[in-house]
Amino acid sequence: MNRYPLWKYLLILVIVTFGTIYALANLYVPDPAVQISGQNSGTVIDEQVLSQVETALKEAGIEYFGEEATGENGLIRLRDREQQLPAKRVIQRALGSDYIVALNLAATTPSWLSSLGANPMKLGLDLSGGVHFLLEVNTDEAIAKRMETTLREVRGSMREEKLRYRSVKVEDGKTIVSIFETEAERDQASELLRQNFRDLGRQLSDENGEYVVRSSLSEAAVRGIEDYALNQNLTTLRNRVNELGVSEPIVQRQGRNRVIVELPGVQDTAEAKRIIGKTANLEFRLEAEPGKITNREKFEFRDPNSRPSEAWLERSVVITGDHVSNATSSFDENGFPQVNITLDSDGGARMHRASRKNVGRRLGVLFIEYKTRMDYTTDENGEQIAIPERYVEKKIINLATIRSALGVTFRITGLDNPREASELSLLLRAGALAAPMYFVEERTIGPSLGAENIALGIKSVTIGMALVLVFMLVYYRVFGIFANIALGLNVVILVAAMSILSATLTLPGIAGIVLTVGMAVDANVLIFSRIKEELANGMPPQSAINAGYDRAFVSILDANLTTLIVAVILYTIGSGPVQGFAVTLSIGILTSMFTAIVGTRALVNLIYGGRAIKKVWI
Repeated sequence: MNRYPLWKYLLILVIVTFGTIYALANLYVPDPAVQISGQNSGTVIDEQVLSQVETALKEAGIEYFGEEATGENGLIRLRDREQQLPAKRVIQRALGSDYIVALNLAATTPSWLSSLGANPMKLGLDLSGGVHFLLEVNTDEAIAKRMETTLREVRGSMREEKLRYRSVKVEDGKTIVSIFETEAERDQASELLRQNFRDLGRQLSDENGEYVVRSSLSEAAVRGIEDYALNQNLTTLRNRVNELGVSEPIVQRQGRNRVIVELPGVQDTAEAKRIIGKTANLEFRLEAEPGKITNREKFEFRDPNSRPSEAWLERSVVITGDHVSNATSSFDENGFPQVNITLDSDGGARMHRASRKNVGRRLGVLFIEYKTRMDYTTDENGEQIAIPERYVEKKIINLATIRSALGVTFRITGLDNPREASELSLLLRAGALAAPMYFVEERTIGPSLGAENIALGIKSVTIGMALVLVFMLVYYRVFGIFANIALGLNVVILVAAMSILSATLTLPGIAGIVLTVGMAVDANVLIFSRIKEELANGMPPQSAINAGYDRAFVSILDANLTTLIVAVILYTIGSGPVQGFAVTLSIGILTSMFTAIVGTRALVNLIYGGRAIKKVWI
């Protein structure tokens, strides 16, 4: 009785061995580093570039080591994490705007561990330090854009059908109002909308002798536009974060119209906020002809002599920044900054058609940026409160004469400085936002606070384990030793599982580990208490051990299964810290059931199994 076959012991040994190997990688803390890459895909990072970087760091008195160059990227390891930000600034000044310099972490895991796929756990923002942004997507703007496009299509369809209308316009950004002189024309237009625009609902009415059709988007269509805008913004944000070169960033959706961006290791919040939160796009429009006063708009324009002025552009847009497939910053023959643009095939065709017909006219590049400013007011208690006010800023950054038909490549000049050219090229490469976004929340965690959180987390796990180990040893004696060995293995396998799954460890995740420690011995407490009961009832030791494990299993399974369901729910509906806690708890439940039931049973069987015993120390 109470004997395991050899294959079970071998299986446990294999799991423990693999767990130890993959947990071992977490002992190797990554070095703080600065990563260098080129703005353009053809830029090479070689020994000459590294030599330039090393000279700049030495002059600044910043200690470094382990410099690496792979051709496409370079990496400089630093002695102190507090030197990352100063090092980045020094390197950026030395290399100029042709290079992207970003903070990163360089792995120190031995090659033999890395070859097995054993890598340290990722650390969350609260442990590594960095910035957390919560952004809100203005989906109403995306719907308004869609309605403007639909309006042009509706007008075009009515003209093709030779339908006469008094006016067709958008009201409140969500409804297209079509007015007709006769009921027959209105009914014909309604049928046209039904056949060609299935996303539009229709409401017919008679108002002051006019026949009106009001067309609004269905709820499903609105939801589809919102989802598209949010997903497009997520893609664009990820591209921008990749341009920053941040290690292990988090960009994810929260709710219906919000996005979370977490950048571990980033301390330059001003730059991160400027690049990530910049809601900017370009519109290419022809300059309005002097004799035509309709269908035109006036914008601020800084002429080549740097004098502020104004210019008129047509309302119709040739192309937008959405058609830009690549953009790089450089300098023209006079040393002024410029952005080299490459369009996709559709954008190139549109630009060619528009420029071919308008040689000699000027083409304007309109820069559109959505911003937020704070408006301060006084509440009923006499205290000042800040109210965010959102506004749109539009300005012409380039107005040049079309000398010949343009194609898929051309350049934008008239920029103020190389930094503006570099940022504009980055934004265009990353893609345009489908809808404006505004900052709702911003948090910064310094690297020293992150290190303190790690130290406190390790301390809490250590104290918790120590107390549990002492209690189990004192109360259950020899069986307490079995439980303590299983508890240690549980932590090792838990850490290994999180490393293999590339889970992110957060401060709430450490709390989940502490809870797992308690839950792991809880199963053994149930088993051992049952064994003691059976012994007190006069059952032989071997039978009591067998009954303890068998009869307590159902209770242990029920308790852990319900906790696992709660953890899954927390992960599904939660975000950020809640998800970190849920991940650790879920993995911990599974590993604790294995070590508490299978692990301790293996040890008990190894010591007591198949023997005639009269007494057990429990």
